[in-house]
This record gives sequence, C-alpha cells and structure tokens, in this order.
Amino acid sequence: MPTTTSEAEKKLNEQKRQQYERSQFSQGHRPPIQHEELPGLEREMNPRPVYDKLPTPTGGYELYKAAGKLAGKKALITGGDSGIGRAVAVLYAMEGADSAIAYLPEEKADAEETKQTVEGYGAKCHLIECDVTSAENCRRLADEALKRLGGRVNILVNNAAYQMEVEKIEDLPEEQWDKTFKTNIYPFFWLSKYLVPQMQSGDTIVNNASVNHYVGKPNLLDYSSTKGAIVAFTRALSNQLVGRNIRVNAVAPGPVWTPLVISTMTTEHLDKFGSTPLGRPAQPSEIATCFVFLASSDSSMISGQTLHPNGGRIVNG
Repeated sequence: MPTTTSEAEKKLNEQKRQQYERSQFSQGHRPPIQHEELPGLEREMNPRPVYDKLPTPTGGYELYKAAGKLAGKKALITGGDSGIGRAVAVLYAMEGADSAIAYLPEEKADAEETKQTVEGYGAKCHLIECDVTSAENCRRLADEALKRLGGRVNILVNNAAYQMEVEKIEDLPEEQWDKTFKTNIYPFFWLSKYLVPQMQSGDTIVNNASVNHYVGKPNLLDYSSTKGAIVAFTRALSNQLVGRNIRVNAVAPGPVWTPLVISTMTTEHLDKFGSTPLGRPAQPSEIATCFVFLASSDSSMISGQTLHPNGGRIVNG
C-alpha cells in the first residue's frame, strides 16, 4: 500500500488544484491524490473534510443551521475522532447533545481536535480510547460512557470501520477477513447489547452501513460483506426493540472524503474517487445530517430503515 506521493501524483494534484479551485461542494470536484498510513489522520488531509457546513445551491457553503433537535441528549459515537464520526459529534453538539467518542490510540490528535470543536459549540465531549474489536473492550467502553455521560446514553452511533482493498478473493488474507468483521459488525452487537438495557422510550441506535453492500464492490469483498450484515442487523434489532419505542436505523453513505479513503485506497481508485451522479464525493457533514435526523423526533415513524446519502446512485434498498 503506497504511503508517499510520487512526482507524477504531485503533478496530477497540481493540475487538479488548478482545475478545481472552488468549493468542495461544487459539481465536478475531485480531491487531489494523497496517501497516509492506517488509520489516517484528518489533520493531515488536504483539503480538510468539512464537518459543520452544508452546500448552497450555487456550489458554495454555509454553516449548518441547528434547531435544538437533540437538546439534553447523550450520545456514544465510535470512530468519533474524524470523518463521519467527527461530523456526527459536531452536528449533535450544535443540536444540543453531549457525546462520548471512542478512538484508537494513534487517533488521539484527531480526537482532541474533535473535542475542541464540539466544546466550541457549547456541548461536552468525552474522549475514550478504545479498540472495539473485543467484547471486553466494548463492555468497558459502554460502562465508561455511561459514567462520563451521567448514567444515560440516549443515542448509540455505531460508526467505527476498517477496510483494505484486495482485488481477488485468492489474495484476501484470512486475518484481514477476521479483522474486518471484528471491527465493522461485532462491536455493533456488543455495544447494543450492553447499552439497550438502560435505554428508554424515544432513544435510538444509528448504524453506519455503506453503498458498497448494495452494489457489491469487488475490491472490498470483506468490507461489503460486513456492511450487508449491518443492514440485516439493523432490521432484526429494530423488530426486537420497536415495541419499546427504541428505534434502530442505518445510514449507507456513498463516497465520502475521510481519512479511511486516503489510507486504504490505491492511486488508481483515488483518481476516480467521488464519481457519483451528483458529480462529486460527499463531505462528512452531508452524511451527519442523516444521523441527526434518525436520532431526533423528526424521524419518529422510521425504524428498521436505511438512508442513502450516496450522491444519487439508485440501489433499491
């Protein structure tokens, strides 16, 4: 996996910068090619992902307009240090919710930046270092989040994920298959199991899936498989909990500009990244609005469903 940018890539990047010297929300926008080692740091990305602004009709942007939709709520967000997780924490803060975010040790710098941003919007943000790939760690995370958030978690956002491109099934290591499932779906079960007992009527679980499950991305066989499992898990858990008025839903993003992209994708695929019907990749803020909607009473009649902020790709799912 390349971790440095070649001279040819630098030249291509300069051409892209000259061609797309406009908002990341403009049709035709393509971010320049860049590589980082896993798990990737948002602070090293250029351009930086957008987590608190939304597009205007002319391709510009404006600050997200909050309306107190989550006032007084408490949320646990896995993978909350960067990308979609950071954007969810920030928009939740703007809507009045405190949060606890789980992150890996190597993501601490990004997590600290998320905390600073969240607290700048007047909410509390508790940082919990945790590798969610074991049941024991997830139990400790649930207990610590409850302790930090005053004994209640109203919103569970299962977001942490891992991916690595492999073109052929023959070349997909068994260890990678196992790691992808232990990161992308096992914690969804563990954290839901440990936090549902304290949830009350009106509380919510929002799971992060992916468009890749619906299209069957060939170079992400293990990742796509876990995202399909997340959709099935969402539907079944919703059927268990809906009678208690605890709603469970999912979001299936398309291409989004996050650290996961630049730390796991090849140069060839990065060059084509964001090829959606709308003509550009999403920014994390555009995905986070779905998490606000599904956590708030605006979606009070929605459970067991999946939203598709994928740039216009029809998936019939």
